[in-house]
Amino acid sequence: MSTADRPHAMSEADRAPTVEEPRLATRDRTRRRPRLPLRVTVALPLALTGLFALLVTGNTLRPFDRITTIEARMGSKSDFFKDPEVQRLLLEHGIRVDIHRLGSRANATISMQGMDVVFPSGQPAAKLVLNRMDHSVRSVRPFATPLVLGTFRDYAETLRRMDVAIPQPVEGDTETLYYDLDMRKFMDLLDGLDDGRETADQDRDGTPERADTWNGIGFDRDGLRSNSGRVLVRTSDVCDSNSAGTYLSILAFVANGDSTPGAGAADAATARKEADEVARRIKPLIDLQGMWADEQADGYFSDLGESIAPISVIYEHQYLAHQIEHARTHGGQDSRRVLLYPSPYALTEPQLISLNDKGDRLVRIIQDDPALRQRALELGFRVRFSGKDGTSEQLNTYLRGHGIQVPRQNRDQSKVYEPDLDVLEEIIDSVGSCPPPVQDTP
Repeated sequence: MSTADRPHAMSEADRAPTVEEPRLATRDRTRRRPRLPLRVTVALPLALTGLFALLVTGNTLRPFDRITTIEARMGSKSDFFKDPEVQRLLLEHGIRVDIHRLGSRANATISMQGMDVVFPSGQPAAKLVLNRMDHSVRSVRPFATPLVLGTFRDYAETLRRMDVAIPQPVEGDTETLYYDLDMRKFMDLLDGLDDGRETADQDRDGTPERADTWNGIGFDRDGLRSNSGRVLVRTSDVCDSNSAGTYLSILAFVANGDSTPGAGAADAATARKEADEVARRIKPLIDLQGMWADEQADGYFSDLGESIAPISVIYEHQYLAHQIEHARTHGGQDSRRVLLYPSPYALTEPQLISLNDKGDRLVRIIQDDPALRQRALELGFRVRFSGKDGTSEQLNTYLRGHGIQVPRQNRDQSKVYEPDLDVLEEIIDSVGSCPPPVQDTP
């Protein structure tokens, strides 16, 4: 073999580099391993705390509970069911309420198909619902609340100077939140009397053109503010709203000489004739406001409330709930907004009415759960308690504890009793030109 054919000896440079096999890191057996990973150690106390809380409250299996949705139609009393604490308490019973907002009278005059409960804000609308039932139903009246007129201090003070409103006494140097309103004198202002003095050519016939203006009764006396608009009260639609119907009952009672229209009439025709006469007299006092608004409380408590309407029909519980929340968030009362308590007065009693078995369950819970009754009180309702600590005293104690002035009962304890349902419907239909009710189809 020649030298050329022999394989050359490989130099170090010609050799392929040697690559070591990768080594896998293994646990150092000499190092002590913790029993639990750090992240598990940190989270474990939180998990045990949550488990303990579920055990204590009896909610261990709550995530697996089935939630029942109740379809409910109501007006202003949806304030109660929209409250987050009420919703939480109902969830403890496995209940969620789906609210369909509609005025109380409208609730009673349209189809109720698909609903489990309805919650009219007063007895007339509740009776309309019950009259449509062909079987006995479960219902409850958990609380009561007076009808009031929400206004602003400058307007209330204007009425005070006219001797139409009287401020309720208050302790200390604070300004009162409440005034008693003489409805007879107030209706004279709505009725067209000039500065509260009746003249020979003013016959109190409710002619809108003669109605007083705010400036006409001294609102602009100090020269700082002015309002040339008419003195009127803004209401919801009388065809749909219990609050508007209740206010109408007050006007009718006073216009009828402090007597319930149709009461004691010899027959239905006589009662209807009396209702038509009263409706004719009070209709202009309602028509003055022009277009109806849906919910007066929303406008009254808004930042533009005073621009929307000087006086609005609301419920006492709405005002007290506002004051409770204002005291919590601002550390004191809202002294700009005040209440006028009509005299004679009207007390409304909302009634939760079940339409089926699901509704029965909600009625029982509202009737029996003390936590829900307590929460209703905290939302400004006069809750029905038995015994010496009655409906008003429980609420008064709560208000005092939160630094809120307690309203007193009117000195005039005359109570407006709503007319018989047929008579009231006649007055409402005449004043509001209401459409006929819708009947459920079989």
